[in-house]
Amino acid sequence: MPIDTDFSFAHVVPSTAKGLAAPDLLGPLRPFVGQPVAGKDAQRSWKGSGFNMIWRPNFIGEFGPNDFFLQLFFTSEQIDFTEITGSGIANRSLFEKTVVLGGAAYTQSIKDSFDGSGQHFEPGVWAHTPVIVNPNEPATVIRMGSIPHGTTINLQGTAVEIAGPPTFDPASITPFTIGSADDGATGLVPFPNEEDFTKDSPSRTDRARLAGLKPDHLTNPNLFLSDAIAGQKITRTTALKLSSIAPDVTIPAPRPDVGGGVANIAFLEGKGVPKAGGPNGVTQTVTTTFWIEELDDGSGQPALQLQYTQRVLLNFSGLSWPHITVGTLRPV
Repeated sequence: MPIDTDFSFAHVVPSTAKGLAAPDLLGPLRPFVGQPVAGKDAQRSWKGSGFNMIWRPNFIGEFGPNDFFLQLFFTSEQIDFTEITGSGIANRSLFEKTVVLGGAAYTQSIKDSFDGSGQHFEPGVWAHTPVIVNPNEPATVIRMGSIPHGTTINLQGTAVEIAGPPTFDPASITPFTIGSADDGATGLVPFPNEEDFTKDSPSRTDRARLAGLKPDHLTNPNLFLSDAIAGQKITRTTALKLSSIAPDVTIPAPRPDVGGGVANIAFLEGKGVPKAGGPNGVTQTVTTTFWIEELDDGSGQPALQLQYTQRVLLNFSGLSWPHITVGTLRPV
């Protein structure tokens, strides 16, 4: 169920504060929580399924003979949202009028659908920021999350309206050398035995746990998203594209050009020079797109659907290793 809290911000803000003139401080994030009922803060839960792949660092001998292990699992997932906007989240400023944000707290929990084991838990806040002048930025959406392994993320981006269904770019799982251009072609270091799902490997999840996984869907996990909307009549989509990188040219202009980032605990950062030292598994960058979709399901009322793809780059053993999660969820 959604976060059990009646907290909402009650900051005192001047009537001229930026953002107050907006009809809804949450802006494009409103569908996450829905509308408030009987004076209570808006809450909404979403449930669905998807797929997760991650190249994990491996102390040789614990999980196979290599310094990596490719973990794969189908997912069952729930994301709970609770609005915390209240009168507005006030950000005081030295160079312009007070800026007021809308916000929604969230918790995300992901389980392995094969055995129901917990694999990911993440609390955080989504926020919507109005147009500002210092720096000169458009209205932006923000996701601030905390991952229990020891990483916190601050992702920024923009919302784009699409008349119809979304399209999904390919998502490559092939590692590449640290520092190479992240263009899907430069510095690639493929691992054929693990990336080819027609083969067995002691450095990858047992195929018996992944009945129905097609080789092309491992090569490009975003195919799961395309499959999920095949045959659906999606009439309208809001695409929320965010990144820990500023500026990230993959975000449609105008885009944030400062801020954002990732922070890791000491264990993940490591110390020293490879191969004797270095990172144990440091999160370098995070990029994600969430698609809020309106469906015509024939009932006369629009139905909602939430899809997302997320790509984390983990740096260890001289390579940047993709960690990709995809999901398709509906309100419950």
